[in-house]
Amino acid sequence: MKVWFITGTSRGFGKEWATAALKRGDKVAATARNIDTLNDLVDKFGDSVLPISLDVTDRAADFAAVKQAFEHFGRLDVVINNAGYGLFGTIEEISEEEARAQIETNVFGALWITQAAIPYLRQQGSGHIIQVSSIGGVAAFPSLGLYHASKWALEGFSEALSQEVAPFGIKVTLIEPGGFTTDWAGSSSIHAKEISAYDPVRKARNERWSSVRRGNPAATAEVVLKLVDSDNPPLRILFGNFASDLVKTLYPKRLEEWAKWESVSREADG
Repeated sequence: MKVWFITGTSRGFGKEWATAALKRGDKVAATARNIDTLNDLVDKFGDSVLPISLDVTDRAADFAAVKQAFEHFGRLDVVINNAGYGLFGTIEEISEEEARAQIETNVFGALWITQAAIPYLRQQGSGHIIQVSSIGGVAAFPSLGLYHASKWALEGFSEALSQEVAPFGIKVTLIEPGGFTTDWAGSSSIHAKEISAYDPVRKARNERWSSVRRGNPAATAEVVLKLVDSDNPPLRILFGNFASDLVKTLYPKRLEEWAKWESVSREADG
């Protein structure tokens, strides 16, 4: 039996993974901005669920929530930073408020929860921190620049984290989903005020995305269970066909470009 702490469990991946964990007899501390969205989990699984109202941008509340979960269940085995949202807009279109809010949620929210959990996991000598990144943490597409910035930041600090906490028996995994039929691009997303000059960019983006077959979020539940049960989980794992196919073309292109400019790169040493 494992004890999970999951942010963003009101819907999408968070709800699917919490449900899968509870169905097999695990315990879950489930957080959401609106705690009423967790009523169905409580009704079905009773005391196995600890619902916590949480805005992950509130650092003090993050530390208090993790402490509450640990004291309630007596341990933490899996900590999943799933809370986050998409911000649509070209770099020129994004306002300061929108940019700061994106980083506050997607980066600092995950950072505060991670910092809050590490002391308990160190004390146990075990634990698995799972960061929900994105194929957008590997590649970048037009009109999602600040979202990409948030996920690349998450990838960077989490890779460093994995090396820092490995001696304590703590594992770190970045999940990098491609397109799924969640509400990520729907009501949970934010759209900047558009500048008409970028209409062709948006049109090209939409045409490209319309051809992408999106995965079923429910199918990811068994994958996550395999991940948390693994004795040697990966630092990074792609979710879905789109993400898996994309990296096979992305990385060869990067290596090719680096190789093409290698002689110039080496001149930089003087």
